[in-house]
Amino acid sequence: MAKKEADMGSAKGESIDELMMVNMNTNATPTPTYKVYKRRFFGLFQLVLMNIIISWDLSGGPRTVLMTGSILILVGNWIRYAGTKANNGIFGVVMFGQLLLGLSQPFALAAPTRYSDLWFTEKGRTSATALATLANPLGAAIGELVDSFWAVSPDQIPNMVLWISVIATIICVPSFFVPARPAIPPCASAEITKTPFMESIKGIVRVREFWLICIPFSVYVGFFNSISALINQILLPYGFSETDAGVAGGILIIAGLVASAIVSPINDRFKQYLLIIRIAVPIHAICYIALYFAPASPYGIAPSIVVLALFGASAFSLLPVVLEFIVEITHPYSPEISSTLLWTGGQLLGGIFTVIQTALKAGPNGHPPANMKRSLIFSAVVACVIAILPMTLNVFGPKIVNRRLEVDRGHTAEIVQLSSRSNDNTTAIADDERELEGV
Repeated sequence: MAKKEADMGSAKGESIDELMMVNMNTNATPTPTYKVYKRRFFGLFQLVLMNIIISWDLSGGPRTVLMTGSILILVGNWIRYAGTKANNGIFGVVMFGQLLLGLSQPFALAAPTRYSDLWFTEKGRTSATALATLANPLGAAIGELVDSFWAVSPDQIPNMVLWISVIATIICVPSFFVPARPAIPPCASAEITKTPFMESIKGIVRVREFWLICIPFSVYVGFFNSISALINQILLPYGFSETDAGVAGGILIIAGLVASAIVSPINDRFKQYLLIIRIAVPIHAICYIALYFAPASPYGIAPSIVVLALFGASAFSLLPVVLEFIVEITHPYSPEISSTLLWTGGQLLGGIFTVIQTALKAGPNGHPPANMKRSLIFSAVVACVIAILPMTLNVFGPKIVNRRLEVDRGHTAEIVQLSSRSNDNTTAIADDERELEGV
């Protein structure tokens, strides 16, 4: 079946609202044929496994992305093993292998939305994105257990790295056999050619709604990374053990995965992106306030576990929903570009927040000594202020249009240039139809 090309015009960097949809003339055009392949789960399974194994390593078109990420994971792991196996170990070699593993991370993080856009229909995209994306923190949690089990002493580290390298090889090799794209697209939006790289970036950054999502997403991912890394420092000053902190961190991940497993299929069915955002964002922001008080509670570790469970549940529920919502409102720009921009902001702020919160740690004269109260105040204030941004979506200005969903539901079929549009995602389909009738 011939692929429909998006006519993006000769102008460069046009905004998304310079694009409009034209109704399909069903009397003159044959009904298109779409097909959903079972083999799509093969590639999805590969994304899940790659995200799991890359988390182990970091803690101790989609086919090209899969192959590139797999090569970096394979080479990085075996170089690390060579560095640890050498006499007395070669630190520089190990770090070079670790660097390659770090470079593979963006490929695994950016791929899920593009893969689900290409292979899945509106009935399964959020769940597919959730499964592939959340495999990363799941792998991190598993890796903490696996690494400590395989290496109980320094002399066992080479064997640990060897086992991880072997598992990485087994997981990554099938990536080279994932099909580039389905022979027959699963839905109408999957057959629309996405805009080139630079045009996509220029267009996406001019969408107001993108920033209302990107800024809080980056902040919350950044704080999630920093809080996860500092759980021990947050809890230990109050007399809790490292085991208590480990249990709390594990429950954070488990609660998040369970919540996402519930919310993602619900969103696939009802497409309530904004409703989920408006419910989960305030809960997530309140968790930062509660986390300030929970460790000092007279009821022991239980309040901290409850708060961290809600923290993980709200964060993991939001993650795939937000990633898919961004694709909806920036269609037909390439999904992986918007995902990469969001993840870049989150990972960058994660490092910055970790440094800031560590610097705010109390000294030995604190009450209790070495407490993280100032760090938690910092995160709570920023998280609550930034929560205002996503809550304004669809409140001011024209109604947001889920562009990709409209295409899939048969309201639209082609994309043409429209010069007189604002930079917001504000074009309703009915308005476009009326304008076309007047042409």
